[in-house]
Amino acid sequence: MNLNPRHTQLLEEVRARGPQTIEALAERFGVTLQTVRRDVQRLAEAGLLSRFHGGVRLPVSTTENIAYRQRQRMSSEAKIRIARAVARRVPNGCSLIMNIGTTIEAVAHELRHHRGLRVITNNLHIASLMSGHPDCEVIVAGGQVRSADQGIVGEATVDFMRQFRVDIGLIGISGIEADGTLRDFDYREVKVARTIVEQSREVWLAADHSKFNRPAMVELARLDDIDVLFTDLPPSPPFDELMAQGHVECVVCGDDHDAP
Repeated sequence: MNLNPRHTQLLEEVRARGPQTIEALAERFGVTLQTVRRDVQRLAEAGLLSRFHGGVRLPVSTTENIAYRQRQRMSSEAKIRIARAVARRVPNGCSLIMNIGTTIEAVAHELRHHRGLRVITNNLHIASLMSGHPDCEVIVAGGQVRSADQGIVGEATVDFMRQFRVDIGLIGISGIEADGTLRDFDYREVKVARTIVEQSREVWLAADHSKFNRPAMVELARLDDIDVLFTDLPPSPPFDELMAQGHVECVVCGDDHDAP
């Protein structure tokens, strides 16, 4: 299709900020909801965007994740806000398991002033970051190292994680679907993450708004398996209702404060 200037700007907005609601796009561009819906319909028909209930996102695969370096750049400001909010809630002198993901890596960076932490991880980026922090013990899982992102996965990793019982299991996710399932792409990574959930007294999920309504292939858990969700925007229906039903605490991480 031939893109007019508004089509191009709309695409760039979704690429830069992740999934957007129709209402947010209409406000951003100063046009009516009907105009945005027409634009979105044309872009979706051309395969440039994917629609979901009430909003739009870039087309995604259910079988393959976005490349690691691209994931690092996506929603970077939101990840920093989430990481800072998570770090504020982590007490000194506690034990954590931290898994694979760029948001969890951002949390590791924000924990650099904590004291007395014992961190178990299957992420070599986190191990490198945390091992340089004063008064922090880092334990690295064994297993197969994925060259794409330095994550450690496999049955050996699962067996290793089963040795521990920690205060906080801090996990990331690739997608949260509308039925409340938490999903990821690599079944080996998912098996490790399931074990982290089982071996943690509290499970904290760090996920920016782009993860909502994003499909992925392998089910990891459900929202009601989580104790606390840290995100950057208030979740829209049906996610807010699902969290209320599952007694999941939702921490919305704004620029200056966190609102329950």
